[in-house]
Amino acid sequence: MKRWEQVLIGPHCSLRDALAVIDRTGGQMALVVDDDRRLLGTLSDGDVRRALLKGMVLADGVAGAMHRSPVCARSGEDRESIVGTMRRRGLHQMPVLDEQGRVVGLQTYVDFFDTPRRANWVVIMAGGLGTRLGELTRETPKPMLPIGSRPLLETIVRGIAEHGFERIYLAVHYKAEQIEAHFGDGSALGLDIRYLREDQRLGTAGALSLLPERPALPLVVTNADLLTKEDLGLMVERHVESGADATMAVRPYEMQVPFGVVRERDGQIAGIEEKPLQRFVVSAGIYVLSPQVIELVPRGQCFDMPALFEALIAGGGRARCHHVRSYWLDIGQPPDYERAKREYREVFP
Repeated sequence: MKRWEQVLIGPHCSLRDALAVIDRTGGQMALVVDDDRRLLGTLSDGDVRRALLKGMVLADGVAGAMHRSPVCARSGEDRESIVGTMRRRGLHQMPVLDEQGRVVGLQTYVDFFDTPRRANWVVIMAGGLGTRLGELTRETPKPMLPIGSRPLLETIVRGIAEHGFERIYLAVHYKAEQIEAHFGDGSALGLDIRYLREDQRLGTAGALSLLPERPALPLVVTNADLLTKEDLGLMVERHVESGADATMAVRPYEMQVPFGVVRERDGQIAGIEEKPLQRFVVSAGIYVLSPQVIELVPRGQCFDMPALFEALIAGGGRARCHHVRSYWLDIGQPPDYERAKREYREVFP
């Protein structure tokens, strides 16, 4: 918010004057600060309404009505983290504080989500068999399993549209007719949806060889079994800024060894580490590829994304990491599917 200083008020400001500030600035809240601009709380028109219902009057000070523990961002916090917090919490505004707790800004929903239209294509790999889900996918392809009020793939497609992308290719194989019948040409969602039809399974990258032409702009590729709030538009922007040939979204993964690990030296026990925690960085199943990288995908062959990155790196190309900090869930096993159904209403309101 460019005029954020205008929403700052003191703790002795009346509720009436605070409402005037909120109305004048066109925002949704005022920030209550002390003389050093340290944040004491936030006040929305809803806070004022609840205070009046409890017996306060408009002449009373805001200190008795303000929210004293608001969610805040920290100065220097990266955009992905702020966006993730706002989306998870359903926030439209969030104060930004420095290390001393002083207000140095106010991030708003419009700052991030007044999304530009993007001409980049998106390919969603939706042709897998989903065998790890057993009986759940016997009659229904995994991307069409219901989560919340709609199929998983529709939530993915809607999320991509929110980031400004309009042309989406769905790579389909297993029970493709169900996917095509549901989405059609995408016009019902205001999108241009097209299909890459695999006659045989082509892996996580092979379907890129079916694109009708080489894209003019970097291409987003994502798996069809991921629920995430990651900003794909920002991922594309960072890819372009970096000058990389390919970007892979990555996330931390921890695995605990269930035994004591013995360090052996010349037949002697040098030490024992009880149930150590191993930490890795793993692929998150989302990629941005510059147009020339598509030429590395062989036609008509099963070809996975790790092989594509290895071929790129072996040829001297540059591949970079994009760290996912927003909500992310891979729906691979039945427990993951149950978790997705539990968390859906909170994460995707």
